[in-house]
Amino acid sequence: PHNELAPWDREFVDYWNPVDLYIGGVDHATMHMIYARFFVKVLNDMNMLGFREPFASFYSNGWVTVGNTKISKRAGNAVGPDDYVEQYGADPVRLYILFIGPADQDVEWTGEGVEAMSRFVRRLWRIVNDVAQNAPQGGGQVGALTRKTHATIVKVTDDVGRRYAFNTAISAVMELVNELSRDTHGPEARFAAETAVSLLQPYAPHVTEELWQRLGRERLWAEPWPVADASLLERATFELVVQVNGKVRDRVEVPVDASEDELVAAARESERVRSFIDGAEVRQTIVVPRKLVNIVLGSSGTN
Repeated sequence: PHNELAPWDREFVDYWNPVDLYIGGVDHATMHMIYARFFVKVLNDMNMLGFREPFASFYSNGWVTVGNTKISKRAGNAVGPDDYVEQYGADPVRLYILFIGPADQDVEWTGEGVEAMSRFVRRLWRIVNDVAQNAPQGGGQVGALTRKTHATIVKVTDDVGRRYAFNTAISAVMELVNELSRDTHGPEARFAAETAVSLLQPYAPHVTEELWQRLGRERLWAEPWPVADASLLERATFELVVQVNGKVRDRVEVPVDASEDELVAAARESERVRSFIDGAEVRQTIVVPRKLVNIVLGSSGTN
């Protein structure tokens, strides 16, 4: 402020610029950004700036609409979040705003959507509290839920950090919570619950901080972002579809490295399948690796 020879310190300005990411509507790309780019290029030509572009990258967000009309003060259809926050709390409103659709596309605002997200938050509260009270500490067991948890970490990290796909990141955590709800007392439940809470923290900081403490932890806001174990991302098993005469009769989990003979054996050992093939003539067995086994019976067999 005391420099009477220059409007700014170029070294200081060059250190902080260009802006890493500019987020704005399409009108910004055709107005504000044109002005900014013009001025920066002129100042660069004058040797007053060391960069020629004001923004390293630009992300164009979509509009929020009501009745297919863009929300704006000029249109008189502005939706204030305060009433929704008072009724449902800040976290469900934040979650809904980010879940409503892809950030780069227009989305329609509905009060029902906030209510639905409030139901999810209440369900999350019940499930995680159940885990906190009943699931064993530690565990260390690696099964389907743990692998699902690590896969969710990868997806959410990529969706948020690279794609700005906040809606699909929230959806991925919802899927993890659904899996967790099937076994809240098991040895893998606590790790899954802690991860789900941690991944939701940027969206719902209030409820997740409380749940984190109920899980016996402290200060979620100070915790590092979850990191997936790459060795657990490759599934050890897969779901083998078992057909009899082309109709699906069962699905069984088998090792990914199982041989064709082992796949056939696993298919024939299924109790559901045996009820169809016992005593029948097996004319052919078709194996599609990593996918299905189809047992074809003779004319006297079941259809």
